[in-house]
Amino acid sequence: MTELESNELGNAIWAGKFLFERGKLSGSAGNISFKMDGKIFISRSGATLGNMNSSDFSVSDLSGKWLEGPKPSKELPLHVIVYSHKPECGAVIHTHSFYSVLWSCLENGSETNCIPSYTPYLKMKVGTVGLIPYAPPGSQKLFYLFEQKVNNSSAYLLRNHGPVVGGRNVVDAFNCIEELEESAKLAVYLKSICGDGAETIDVGDLNSPF
Repeated sequence: MTELESNELGNAIWAGKFLFERGKLSGSAGNISFKMDGKIFISRSGATLGNMNSSDFSVSDLSGKWLEGPKPSKELPLHVIVYSHKPECGAVIHTHSFYSVLWSCLENGSETNCIPSYTPYLKMKVGTVGLIPYAPPGSQKLFYLFEQKVNNSSAYLLRNHGPVVGGRNVVDAFNCIEELEESAKLAVYLKSICGDGAETIDVGDLNSPF
């Protein structure tokens, strides 16, 4: 393992622990990966992201072929799809964070931009969030539906499941998924208080990262 790979692995362990401690993960839910030197390093199947070490990461090639380490997460194909369609992306995080899942269960707006712009920060830090139709976790149907829509948005919300967010690196992906969860929380609260009457803002001039 190179020094760069080791450093990014340390960031992935840190991100999993911090997300777990902040209540964005529970049990063995979620997965995290990063891409480097033509390989994907991803949390193993059944890993508790809040208590990982280097042995909890599997290594695959960019097509998703398992190369070494423990069995990879069953949702590795989601990560492969993001990397293959967005080569600038260097890390992917998927969680079952509460408010994002809650929002994914509600009727909401555009399938390519499903979280309203109540502040400028989601668009600035993440971009648009696409809504992916429900399919069972880890299923070929989910992977098919995800790939059909991956180019339509910057990040994704799997209906009745949770968010999938990419970033330039692990820390960037961590910051993006935190922003998405806070934006979903704001959307849930405003919908409960105002229904559909809360005012959004025009974010048309803001640049999204992907």
